[in-house]
Amino acid sequence: MAKIFYLLKQNKAQGSKIYGKWFAHGKTIETLNTRKMATHIAEHGSIYTPDVVFGVLEKFRSCLLEMLLNSKRVKIDGLGIFYTTLENEKGGADQKDDFSPTKNLKALHIRFLPDQEAETNISSREFIKKAEFVNAEALAGQLLESDSPSGSGGGNGGGGSTQPSGDVPGEGD
Repeated sequence: MAKIFYLLKQNKAQGSKIYGKWFAHGKTIETLNTRKMATHIAEHGSIYTPDVVFGVLEKFRSCLLEMLLNSKRVKIDGLGIFYTTLENEKGGADQKDDFSPTKNLKALHIRFLPDQEAETNISSREFIKKAEFVNAEALAGQLLESDSPSGSGGGNGGGGSTQPSGDVPGEGD
């Protein structure tokens, strides 16, 4: 099963309704670039070499941007739909004739809507059912204990928990 790493963080915003409560924050352990993803795909029994897969992915990327910039949505079956949204400057234009994209538009965003068809549903409510969640801080503690030369749990007498060194995979992501 897939593993989603998380760290627990406490809300320290004074005056917040949720002050003092603890929440999970996702932690990534690696970012795969196109070349690494192509190699991964090729290793899954593909008849194509990593270079061929890389070429297809790179062409997909450039064509996706081209289609989005031509006001088209792009649906990848089983994955979802890529589309754009506009972000306007605050306040808007006083009159319809006063509107100017260079003056009144702040940003053009690329958005993604996960596929929600029954057999390939990866909406957030279904996607969460496919993951196993692992506390990265607890995992880091286990790694420290297993790296201990004495084998006694990091030299802490075996009774306490070893504190992670801060070298949590993906820290700062």
